[in-house]
Amino acid sequence: MDTRNEHSLYDDNDIAMAARCIKAMSHPLRLKILCVLGNNSISVQEIVEQVGTSQSNISQHLSILREKNILGSKKEANRVYYFIDDERMLMLIKMMRDIFCSKH
Repeated sequence: MDTRNEHSLYDDNDIAMAARCIKAMSHPLRLKILCVLGNNSISVQEIVEQVGTSQSNISQHLSILREKNILGSKKEANRVYYFIDDERMLMLIKMMRDIFCSKH
């Protein structure tokens, strides 16, 4: 099998983006936040309640996820709601849930 041109099938920008996303997700608390969010738009307070740590800790991790363009946010009145802003991330999180979070 000739694999000389196989590397040209992959866009370096896509690979770099995937690496950034996986690195950002690799922290257990950030991964938990992403699993809690799923397809939903959830306020910071609700994330704090579901994840079970301080608001300042959650805010730090939300900031990292936003910097990596994994999360989007919207403000309504005095609440900020976060959501996963990339369909590919939603698919990845669903696959990880199916593989790692299902009953054996």
